Amino acid sequence: MKEHKEQDLSAELDLMEQDDAIIGRVFRWSLLLMIGLAVVVLTVIFSGRGEERPEPVAEARLAGPEQLSETSDRSPPQVHFSEVADDWGIDFVHANGAYGERLLPETMGSGVAIFDYDRDGDQDLFFVNGKSWPWREETAGATQRLYRNDGDRGFTDVSAATGVNLELYGMGVATADFDNDGWTDIFITAVGGNRLLRNMGGDHFVEVGAAAGVSGDDDVWSTAAIFFDADNDADLDLFVANYVEWSRDIDLEVDYRLTGIGRAFGPPANYAGTQAYFYLNNGDGSFTDKSEWVQVFNPATGEAMGKGLAVVPIDLNNDGWLDLVVANDTVRNFAFENLAGQGFRETGSDLGLAFDNAGHATGAMGMDTAAHGNNGDLAVAIGNFANEMTSFYVAQEGNGLFTDEAILMGIGPLSRQALSFGLFFFDYDLDGWLDFFQTNGHVEPEINIVQPSQNYRQASQLFWQCGQDCQRQYIPVADGRAGDLGMPVVGRGAAYGDLDGDGDLDIVITQSGDRPMILRNDQRTGHHWLRVRLDQGAAGQSPIGAVVTLSSGDVTQQRTLNPTRSYLSQMETVLTFGLGANSAVDGLWVLWPDGRAAEIPVPEVDLELRVAWPDGNGAAALAKKTNDHAQREFIH
Repeated sequence: MKEHKEQDLSAELDLMEQDDAIIGRVFRWSLLLMIGLAVVVLTVIFSGRGEERPEPVAEARLAGPEQLSETSDRSPPQVHFSEVADDWGIDFVHANGAYGERLLPETMGSGVAIFDYDRDGDQDLFFVNGKSWPWREETAGATQRLYRNDGDRGFTDVSAATGVNLELYGMGVATADFDNDGWTDIFITAVGGNRLLRNMGGDHFVEVGAAAGVSGDDDVWSTAAIFFDADNDADLDLFVANYVEWSRDIDLEVDYRLTGIGRAFGPPANYAGTQAYFYLNNGDGSFTDKSEWVQVFNPATGEAMGKGLAVVPIDLNNDGWLDLVVANDTVRNFAFENLAGQGFRETGSDLGLAFDNAGHATGAMGMDTAAHGNNGDLAVAIGNFANEMTSFYVAQEGNGLFTDEAILMGIGPLSRQALSFGLFFFDYDLDGWLDFFQTNGHVEPEINIVQPSQNYRQASQLFWQCGQDCQRQYIPVADGRAGDLGMPVVGRGAAYGDLDGDGDLDIVITQSGDRPMILRNDQRTGHHWLRVRLDQGAAGQSPIGAVVTLSSGDVTQQRTLNPTRSYLSQMETVLTFGLGANSAVDGLWVLWPDGRAAEIPVPEVDLELRVAWPDGNGAAALAKKTNDHAQREFIH
């Protein structure tokens, strides 16, 4: 007993010494801060009457919260990502039209979609492209690009053969079967009119945006888009985020400048906001414009408020109707509560999603959402501008209210210096826990001249989920432990998918004015896995919005089928579950968008399980082994 008391006392004294050390550090920093403020005040007093000069850009030296040391003996596994764009035949180069005037769209980049356009079981790649500006006399040629996955033979450029080689200043992409014919279509957002490409049986695409009523206005800058069933009528509706009111004349009038650089790419603070588009699917190939359902006005000015760059669907209140969260750049984020298919109500501030912990709007870019901790908690992650931590909002199970837990999760401090765009949750090592990835890159090519701590090209960041028994749930994967993933990039869009059919998830990163990175996941952990592909219904109903729950050992995972994630991009629609060392699945359940539920037997692992929409006889499934393509049907 005495020995235990002595140990307890010793531990208490150690904690007191640590507390004293912390207090001492805080006092010293406070004293230095007061001295620094005094110097600034005296400088202003004695030099304030001099000649007016342009203000130099002061680099923010933010101390921020300390990254606490990890006390768990668990560490991220050694996993190598290999850059294989050349090897796989991907020769795409993004065109941004930049010629020296520093026009804002030139630095924002474009997205990528990973999807199976020809239904051959392989994931294909669609790259959104920009082009030269119309007032410039330059040779045309930059178009949208589609690469067909030919399996072991790599990828083939089929842009011209399929008719997707359109010239427009493209930004984002959404992929889904809008007309319920069984083939995945493509929606492209742009600076100018948007495009809807109808998939004609996997052979080619036809532009039907104007006929369908979803092209939008020619003077609007659209960004993120999402197909989802807003009114639960078994066809997919369309939401399109718009960024700012922009034209070349407006850009030149704003005339953002940095001392030492001159004209520069700046934040959207001095541009007017916009309203989003929302279209209800009529079920006959056309849409009805219901944009008034998603209008948000500044209460002080009465002007449009939105500056949207990302959107994700979430059933925020578990009422069976998909809601939307919109990430806005420098104004508060929106949460649109679905009013039973009859409209939306904006509730972002009420739910805790509108601002950061200090009550400020952030420079929000990309976004993702997931049931990330295998405990029922829901997370919404948003990448932000430099000197702003990545937002990591968490709503505990059954709570419905979000708090930003970026610091507690271990992501906040290390994300502060990066300027983050595309991000997502995915299980890169197949251990059954969702990890976190974000790609970074500054908007100003010469930022290092005025802010030495910033670079235009920045390394992407990978955080391994250690689990809830660790002091911080996410641990950064150190440089050198992820191969080519740490190469500096001008990261913009980012997406994941199994591009080589080996069961693990590869990464695609788009760059502004440069080639994409194709990062093949070469993990050799020996972990088991299961991939689940949900089929469309007999009448063409889309499985988007379905919730799949898997139990294996003492871990229960949940995924929602939603390809719209990250920044201007689309993920594959096959759901990947890592199983770690477990070689069996104890239970697999699908909650379909129409409310019906089915338990699906899983005879084996390390395969792709194809699950049919339930009919009167229950749910059918087709198992396909990835390595030998042997197929077997069974009925539940």
